[in-house]
Amino acid sequence: MKSIATSLSAAGLLAAAWAGPALAQQTPLKIGVLTDFQSVYSDIGGAGNVEATKMAIEEFGGSMFGKPIELVTADALNKADVAATITRKWYEAENVDMIIDMPTSATALAGMEMSKQFEKIMIVTDAASSDITGKSCSPYTLHWTYDTYANAHTVGSAIVKNSGDTWFFITADYVFGHSIERDTGDVVRAAGGKVLGSARHPLNTPDFSSFLLQAQSSKAKIVGLANGGGDTINAIKQAAEFGIVAGGQNLAGIVMFISDIHSLGLKLAQGLIITEAYYWDLNDRTRAFGKRFFERMKRMPTMNQAATYSATLHYLIAVKAAGTKETKQVLAKMRATPVRDAFTDNGVVREDGRMVHSMFLFEVKKPEESKALWDYYKVLAEVPGDQAFRPLKDGGCPLIK
Repeated sequence: MKSIATSLSAAGLLAAAWAGPALAQQTPLKIGVLTDFQSVYSDIGGAGNVEATKMAIEEFGGSMFGKPIELVTADALNKADVAATITRKWYEAENVDMIIDMPTSATALAGMEMSKQFEKIMIVTDAASSDITGKSCSPYTLHWTYDTYANAHTVGSAIVKNSGDTWFFITADYVFGHSIERDTGDVVRAAGGKVLGSARHPLNTPDFSSFLLQAQSSKAKIVGLANGGGDTINAIKQAAEFGIVAGGQNLAGIVMFISDIHSLGLKLAQGLIITEAYYWDLNDRTRAFGKRFFERMKRMPTMNQAATYSATLHYLIAVKAAGTKETKQVLAKMRATPVRDAFTDNGVVREDGRMVHSMFLFEVKKPEESKALWDYYKVLAEVPGDQAFRPLKDGGCPLIK
């Protein structure tokens, strides 16, 4: 009887061991989009990121392991404490397997702490600080779209080479803005230029007058806008009222999006040199995705929205290939599989979490050069990922030996 009991006990342990992954796969795969629905970054992500996630789920087939894929959404209100609370609740109590978007660098860094605590996946597609894969890198977080290092080196280098060798920054006063100012300033100084100063403004400020006056008095050739979304749009509009460009200075939008150009209009935005990772009119693949997105949202996708689609689809492919939702196995598949989709045809996920891909340098068209609505860019250059993004050895990521 003792022998039989021992055998039954061993069989029970073996069955439990096999049941673990099987039971884990009985719960539906759940994705959370944590975004900005109503504030300064809602145009570049927001509802468009939710729709892009839905498009990827639909394209994949809508189900995983025989159950419909579930989607939850929330507004982080661009506050780190709100982001931390929501990500904790989603990971801990609501069985969310992957969280995507994160509208600001502060919300991303707060969410990343929850991702590490619960050992679940986070993919950042909106926030831009290069610290996300640098000193603050995480084994569970991937950074997909762009970052302040890549933008600084793509746009900043081009402007400095074209005689823009003195800079003054108007900077959003939080991690994202500080990162842009730091990374672009490094580029300027490395090329022999000078940073003459900076003025820091609150997120989502309606009034840039005092900051623009400081920029004017600096006499810098380039006024670098170390901000994004609605803040960049307002700064450019008010700069026109102050006669910044008419007075001989030039504006540099370090982080800009096609939605910003649409809001500004070509008359005001013409001639701006910007960098993006995606443009709907690059090739047949980008045009096909842009058309599908436009049919649903009545506007062309930003690079963040295209990247959210890309990252979601890549994640789903990896889960299917791994045969499990288990975090480490899924991440291993994501790193081992090249990223080839409507967002990029040359993406690779590095050990530090950075998804490396080409960046593009664009010039905004003059009104008479544009043939239709959303026909806004001329391609100046494609910058390979290994030139645009920070080398792995230089990031200070503690995961890298």
